[in-house]
Amino acid sequence: MTYSAEQAARVRKRLGKRPGLTEKEMFGGIAFLLNGNMCVGVRDEDLIVRVEPKETDQLLREPGARPFTLAGRGGSPGWLLVGPSGYKGEAALKTWVGRGVAFASALAPKKRS
Repeated sequence: MTYSAEQAARVRKRLGKRPGLTEKEMFGGIAFLLNGNMCVGVRDEDLIVRVEPKETDQLLREPGARPFTLAGRGGSPGWLLVGPSGYKGEAALKTWVGRGVAFASALAPKKRS
């Protein structure tokens, strides 16, 4: 798994000690989950951000944002990668992490297996 430990630490700090927050290595990086639902992650230097699917096209216009794809497949609505240029400042990081948290918080908690 490759991900920037520095960027993961920034995300971890931004998320704080929220109830139901866990970390899991997945998607070739690290993911942060709220009640079992991924909200944000880090892969290489990029953020993986989960957002409301109907907001995908609008958010893809933001600096550094592009579709999140796996194994050469096309992107799925609601899943974005954001390059470092799009979250370099703390305000931008806060915005992206906040979007992921808002979406994951609106989902039903996943049952533990």
